[in-house]
Amino acid sequence: MTSRERVIRALRFRNPDRAPREVWALPGIAWHLQQEYDQLLERFPMDFGRPTFSYGPSKRARGEEYRVGEFVDAWGSVWVVLEESRLGEVKQPALGDWSALDSYELPWEVIREADWSEANRSCAQSDLFMRGGSLANIFERMQFLRGSENLFLDLAYGVKEVYRLRDMLHDFCTTELELWAKTDVDSIGFCDDWGTQTALLISPDLWRSFFKPLYRDYCEIIHRGGKFAFFHSDGHIEAIYPDLIELGVDALNSQLFCMDIEELGRKYRGKITFWGEVDRQHILPFGTPDEVRAAVRRVRAALDDGAGGVIAQCEWGVEDPLENVMAVFEEWERPLSL
Repeated sequence: MTSRERVIRALRFRNPDRAPREVWALPGIAWHLQQEYDQLLERFPMDFGRPTFSYGPSKRARGEEYRVGEFVDAWGSVWVVLEESRLGEVKQPALGDWSALDSYELPWEVIREADWSEANRSCAQSDLFMRGGSLANIFERMQFLRGSENLFLDLAYGVKEVYRLRDMLHDFCTTELELWAKTDVDSIGFCDDWGTQTALLISPDLWRSFFKPLYRDYCEIIHRGGKFAFFHSDGHIEAIYPDLIELGVDALNSQLFCMDIEELGRKYRGKITFWGEVDRQHILPFGTPDEVRAAVRRVRAALDDGAGGVIAQCEWGVEDPLENVMAVFEEWERPLSL
């Protein structure tokens, strides 16, 4: 069974030979732990790949992301990074004052001048399941452009400018997704971090009225192109699990350990593919290998019935010991105990 076949079987609940594997290595891994990363891949080859692709050069970006210091993103917002390998925080949002909206220009150059020339070739030459990323993170982008506090007030008061900005960004996101949908990737991903440790950042009703229709468009574009829809969100997002399933999200990466994993399994196993994860706030950085294995066993007991619907995924940062990341995939490799 090839990796592509394995992932597709998992997504369709058609008995893959094992759970597909994917590790998300943060930038610091390549900078400081490349040898350890190579050891992991030698022992546990991953089932996911990325097509050869690059965005166009930005007119506004300067500085380097994930490095300590200051950088400006392609949208014109100024970020400050205090810890290497972290994205940092916006300190000067490009649209901190709504008066700038009339003259504001989206960074269309990054998608209009993107290089798609090798994307299909790289898909054809690999038996990995190829996942295309995207810039479709509309809630996060609105925060980065307005500042989080400003945006929450905008949404609470329903100011007309926030609708205008939403629609501008939605046009940008759908344009990019349409381009990805024309390629030969197997799936397209989009993301937004919706949760705190205990609940959504906004009310579920506001999410459904203001943002859910946008996600519907994204999923329709992805499925119309014959691709699987992959979505990521941090935090406690159980309130919108049924909505994401209704919209047609095929694989959902969420912070399971912020929620009741067993309840998620009871309600949603067999309805959506759980795309990871293992607790990266406590267990991966600070736990023992045995505690990591116990965490994986808990996830499998709740979500994995052997028919598919699970992906063995975890995130790897420089604070996470190699033996703990190894333990994740070792435990997923063990025979399933039902």
